[in-house]
Amino acid sequence: CAKFDENPSKSTRRDCRNRPIDLVFIIDSSRSVRPAEFEKAKEFLQDMVDSLEIGSDATRVGLVNYASTVQTEFLLKTYFNKSALKQALARVEPLASGTMTGMAIKTAMEKAFTAEAGARASSKNIAKVAIIVTDGRPQDKVEDVSAAARASGIEIYAVGVDRADMMSLRLMASQPHDEHVFYVETYGVIEKLTSKFRETLCGLDACAQGHNCQHICVNSGDSYDCKCHTGYVLNQDKKTCSRNLWFAPAKGQGQNGYWRQAFSSGSGWDACARRHDCQHICVNSGNAYTCKCRVGYMLNMDRKTCSRKKSSDACAQGHNCQHICINNGYSYKCNCRIGYVLNADQKTCSQELKNEITQDACMCEAQIAFQKKVQSIIQKLSRKHILFLFLSDLHFVPLKMFGRLVH
Repeated sequence: CAKFDENPSKSTRRDCRNRPIDLVFIIDSSRSVRPAEFEKAKEFLQDMVDSLEIGSDATRVGLVNYASTVQTEFLLKTYFNKSALKQALARVEPLASGTMTGMAIKTAMEKAFTAEAGARASSKNIAKVAIIVTDGRPQDKVEDVSAAARASGIEIYAVGVDRADMMSLRLMASQPHDEHVFYVETYGVIEKLTSKFRETLCGLDACAQGHNCQHICVNSGDSYDCKCHTGYVLNQDKKTCSRNLWFAPAKGQGQNGYWRQAFSSGSGWDACARRHDCQHICVNSGNAYTCKCRVGYMLNMDRKTCSRKKSSDACAQGHNCQHICINNGYSYKCNCRIGYVLNADQKTCSQELKNEITQDACMCEAQIAFQKKVQSIIQKLSRKHILFLFLSDLHFVPLKMFGRLVH
């Protein structure tokens, strides 16, 4: 059983060129499934449809709704248009109490997967797939009817939600159980299963999962191969491409134009100088080149263009500051620790030099300055004849009177 946790992420809603399938959803709408949860279940089914190629010659979809009773909402032959099919799913209403899962599987086998309902003949080798979604324990027997359905050629996937009984899910599903039994904690995260079913029903799109081909990625089963644009050849690393010397003559030159010009100087290839399609920086690599991006940008999947990094932590991306790196938007600047100053290269730091003056020297200079200031003030006061002398009998005598006594 594959278990999926919370924190769902939206799957990519993109058609896949899947093999044609006759697909029937068997959905539990008993009273234990609350209205909001049932809406989530329907959204999951709509997302599933959104990821498939729907049509009379592609995938056909039917729906069996069940609780204590079973109701076939629409057949495999009813909708061949994706938009109409999604609208039909949105209109489905929950039924009532009870969880008659066995009866629902029997109805799907006997009424939904028939030629009259739109199922295609087994001779056409078109897979018949049933996906059961339930949150409870079946109130009827499921083992025998599920075995009969599987024996008739129906591949069964069982999706359990919340209170679903794991043993019952295993009794219903096809082997191996690790690939056919799924469980999610709540209907709120059931959409996480969309991408899983997309991989299963469409086949894994290895190129879409991420590749390191310089030019073209080509799916090959569950893996991929790299190819090059016209005029280029695949290098030995099977990823990068180099210009094909024999098929890329320079303008006005013969077929071997590039060859002659490249080695005429004896300096080897300068692929970047010849021509490149890097958005930011071209770096020679042997007889080819690779693209790089400026600080604050990252190379896109096409290995040519650049996009601004989502993270604004430029320092974390790598820096050459000797002491301290400070983020500055999508770039950074360098700073120094206390006692150091930044050098002219704006990267390295040097110890700061200070003029040390002794305390005594400071005191001498201060005393001289103070004495000069006092003398200046005394001279000014003397000229204005307002200086007072302090006599031994503690009387103050104006300077003018002191002058008469002296004379």
